[in-house]
Amino acid sequence: MAKIGYARVSTRGQNDDSQVDELNAYGVDKLFVDHGVSGKYATRPELDAALAYMREGDVFVITRLSRAMRSLKDLLALAEDLRERGIGLVVLKQQIDTTTPQGRLVFHLLGALDEFQRELIVEGTHEGLAAARARGRTGGRKPKLTPGQIKHVRELYAEGGKTVADIAALLKVSRQTIYRALEPEAIS
Repeated sequence: MAKIGYARVSTRGQNDDSQVDELNAYGVDKLFVDHGVSGKYATRPELDAALAYMREGDVFVITRLSRAMRSLKDLLALAEDLRERGIGLVVLKQQIDTTTPQGRLVFHLLGALDEFQRELIVEGTHEGLAAARARGRTGGRKPKLTPGQIKHVRELYAEGGKTVADIAALLKVSRQTIYRALEPEAIS
């Protein structure tokens, strides 16, 4: 029986040390860590690798339910998959151990609460953004190029005399900004 640990940090600026320390203190045999991957996205390569690595009798160890699950549906699907494969689940912070009936009950209850909390956060964020828009404020970064500059970029590029790098240097922006300006959906 191997204990397989998994940690995930959502942004590059976050540090995984506390999760890694807790998992190592628990005594995991192998550790998988996803960096800069939000829980709401389906692609989490290290989680996928950890799940593929585990065999019957192993135990999947995480610090919190939210580190490995995106929703209650995802949580239940993962729990069922682990159960069918004969793999236990231990969640350190919530003290869940699905190898016991009590642990399975607590697992389902806390999973529902985690999803509810996430939905409240998302709802609050949407309300805040709507209130800001109603006051004329929009989020996000200001465009690097004005509509007139985008038109100029397209004209320079169409003439064929300048490369993307030349145009970027002329306008003191990155080549990627120029490539975006050349896309059909860019403001003209």
